[in-house]
Amino acid sequence: MRNLTFIDRIISEMDASLRTSFATAPTTERPNPSMSIEEKEPLTDEEKRLSAKLMRINHAGEVSAQGLYRGQALTAKRDDIREQMERSAMEENDHLNWCENRLKQLDSHKSYLSPIWYWGSFSIGALAGKFGDKWSLGFVKETEDQVVKHLEEHIVKLPVKDLPSLLILQQMKEDEKHHADIAVSAGAAKLPWPIRRLMMPLMSKVMTKTAAKI
Repeated sequence: MRNLTFIDRIISEMDASLRTSFATAPTTERPNPSMSIEEKEPLTDEEKRLSAKLMRINHAGEVSAQGLYRGQALTAKRDDIREQMERSAMEENDHLNWCENRLKQLDSHKSYLSPIWYWGSFSIGALAGKFGDKWSLGFVKETEDQVVKHLEEHIVKLPVKDLPSLLILQQMKEDEKHHADIAVSAGAAKLPWPIRRLMMPLMSKVMTKTAAKI
């Protein structure tokens, strides 16, 4: 196998972005946690709209996570960190596809702004990687902590009858915690307060508010 040049990797990332935004991205061996669940009581139209809104936000978040991890992998200094980022990106693809499948079951759609979520996060991830692996890992840790918080809020908001969405979000929450723990074990640095408490929450709020509607 020949070594990929930087241009080769950029082309590969273009392909990954198209798969993430418009097709089915490659996943791991894990099954969809909701695949064996039969909905005994159908959701009302209002309940379906609420579940779809929450799952669309989570799908957009997974698109962003995919871009973040792949951007970080592109500029990672250590091979083991790069491999870790690439594996995490694959697991985020699982989440991506689970959310998209659930949106189809709810007769709804994913965010039309997926390319923006992907490349915005990819740029942030690549920039974080340029500052060094410990800062890149710190960004992962803080991002995953915020994602877990959002998932906990969404789990509470889901209609009680929507067990398939609940099982998906619960598995996503477990995975995100695992990704944060791995980042800490690998040497994540604590990000400066303005980034953790001002910049990242603001970016997250813009994305969630927009993805809920578009």
